[in-house]
Amino acid sequence: MSDQSTIEWTDATWNPVTGCTKVSPGCKHCYAETFAERFRGVPGHPYEQGFDLRLWPERLELPLRWKERRKIFVNSMSDLFHKDVPDEFISKVFDVMRQADWHIFQLLTKRPERMRVWSNKHFCSSDYPPNSKQVWPEQVWAGVSVETQAYVSRIRDLQQVPAKIRFLSIEPLLGPVELDSSLLEGIHWVIVGGESGPYARPMNPEWVYAILKQCRQHHVKFFFKQWGAHTPDGRRVGKKAAGRLLKGRTWDEMPVELTLVS
Repeated sequence: MSDQSTIEWTDATWNPVTGCTKVSPGCKHCYAETFAERFRGVPGHPYEQGFDLRLWPERLELPLRWKERRKIFVNSMSDLFHKDVPDEFISKVFDVMRQADWHIFQLLTKRPERMRVWSNKHFCSSDYPPNSKQVWPEQVWAGVSVETQAYVSRIRDLQQVPAKIRFLSIEPLLGPVELDSSLLEGIHWVIVGGESGPYARPMNPEWVYAILKQCRQHHVKFFFKQWGAHTPDGRRVGKKAAGRLLKGRTWDEMPVELTLVS
């Protein structure tokens, strides 16, 4: 957790929950698990319990102390909609995000079914007249991870979440993902990236080009995060050397124009 982040599409990370469990192939080489397990058993360390799920109520108000506006990746070391996170704790996280309305919160999950059910129980879209539900906070972006075509059903759940900005994180991209007009309806931003780390699986550049083309056709903003450990021709050189140039340029599009103070 840090008020500064090296993740290309965000400015800071906030982890009121840490730890998780694997749900799909994209989790196989989880960077968060690898990092946390290094410290399992170290007395007093935040990851003394390794990657076991843990709630951190003392961290809830941290974004309220960050006075400069920034993009904040929520739970980079967990998933807010994990089955073991109580509904009441999710509500407390949303209370803070609603109060800290000068920030942008980027909420990403691999468990969109629960996000859909929970959010529709508590929130309505700002497009509808006020009712007994609260309006989803405008500054909270909702996203899902999709690594192969087998998981595009996650997008259907996301499309039913009443967020103003919805996004896809297609990272690590492990196979072709066909995003037709129905899957991109109501989606405002797509992030694509390859896998890094010692066991990284290579990413076929044709998969990336196809997603870029689909985003251009449907006027969806596109962000290319990295090639990962392999170059486009399949050579393992490491994340830094492989870089993030796609078709000779970087792609850092955002779903809205932002003026942020780092």
